[in-house]
Amino acid sequence: MSYFKNISKISYEGTGSTNPLAFKHYNENEVVLGKSMKDHLRFAVAYWHTFTMNGTDPFGAANMIRPWETVSGLDLAKERVEVNFEFLEKLGAPYYCFHDVDVAPEGATLKESNANLDVIVAKLKEGMKSTGVKLLWNTANMFSNPRYVHGAATTSNADVFAYAAAQVKKGLETAVELGSENYVFWGGREGYESLLNTDMGLELDNLARFFHMAVDYAKEIGYTGQFLIEPKPKEPTKHQYDFDAATTIAFLQKYGLDKHFKLNLEANHATLAGHTFEHELRVARINNMLGSIDANQGDMLLGWDTDEFPTDLYSVTLAMYEILENGGIGSGGVNFDAKVRRTSFEPEDLFYAHIAGMDTFAKGLKVAAKMKEEKFIDGLLEERYSSFKSGIGADIVSGKANFKSLEAYALEHSDIRNKSNHLELVKARLNEYIFGTK
Repeated sequence: MSYFKNISKISYEGTGSTNPLAFKHYNENEVVLGKSMKDHLRFAVAYWHTFTMNGTDPFGAANMIRPWETVSGLDLAKERVEVNFEFLEKLGAPYYCFHDVDVAPEGATLKESNANLDVIVAKLKEGMKSTGVKLLWNTANMFSNPRYVHGAATTSNADVFAYAAAQVKKGLETAVELGSENYVFWGGREGYESLLNTDMGLELDNLARFFHMAVDYAKEIGYTGQFLIEPKPKEPTKHQYDFDAATTIAFLQKYGLDKHFKLNLEANHATLAGHTFEHELRVARINNMLGSIDANQGDMLLGWDTDEFPTDLYSVTLAMYEILENGGIGSGGVNFDAKVRRTSFEPEDLFYAHIAGMDTFAKGLKVAAKMKEEKFIDGLLEERYSSFKSGIGADIVSGKANFKSLEAYALEHSDIRNKSNHLELVKARLNEYIFGTK
């Protein structure tokens, strides 16, 4: 059965095309800096936003037209597997991602939930074998069920901690079964509402204990994928422990987990933390902690996680520059953790949205590659920090300088002259790259 009968495989037609169901910039076989676009970007489709979202919001009922929503329970879960692989094949995306409860319904007990998951995992495995599609990452949803009202690994209830551990244990076994290249932790409720009744030290210690248990079990069962943590500052918890890249890296370093984990960074989460996406990527990159990204964007006029499809070429270009400077994203990828707007409710809109996002990242990749080839950013940095290349600056960088030698230098060089950054000119030059006039 076809769920997208009126849509053929999406192809690359170039910038002259007016076909809404064609790529204008994403040519998967085009080589950029010695590597194909497909290998650079490693696009993935988010199972939850694409196949389970129905358009419900706090002010309105479900409104999405979804041909597969004719059954329920495990039968619906099976239908969604077929939808997933038809969509991926027609879109040409090589990966997908899911939470456990996205693909299989929770049962009344853990045993029943695991049994449901086993049924669907077997079907996913068949679909992956027949299509060649791979699993970029999987994870456990430890935030939706009421049991996680106080958190999962940071809960005040030891029984809940044990249940969460069992859920992740099953998730890691699923990762092995499906050959998942990464395993993600997103602490949806790992935080607090009030310090008045929160033992922050115990909660953070327990979170670290949980992660070390995951590392140990992965070794035990032979899972070799990359562990990823996805920072987010708020929603649904007022203050979440994995607030941003810097906070998360500090946590990992404190508890000796930085050798086992990297970061999965999302643009909209960066916005909520008061950062740009490229800031979060830079922090991760310079600490060798950049693992993967979730591709979306927020609405600057709205203070919550809107998860819009990424079409901001300026932001995406700077993000791709950071990724290129990182040498790529290893086993990670570009996962579209994005949802169509409630007003875009027809099945075709799922394709329009992903095409827009894929084209934006493809164009951003090409612009960033040109910037890198022409050493645009390198040149700016080299000129701005040239004073540290020789003389007293070189002494500072090499460690030869101390307060006494610096005082002696300052006493003889009191006529300090700074140079302008010419920041507006820099941004104008960046625009020339993006507009294609450079």
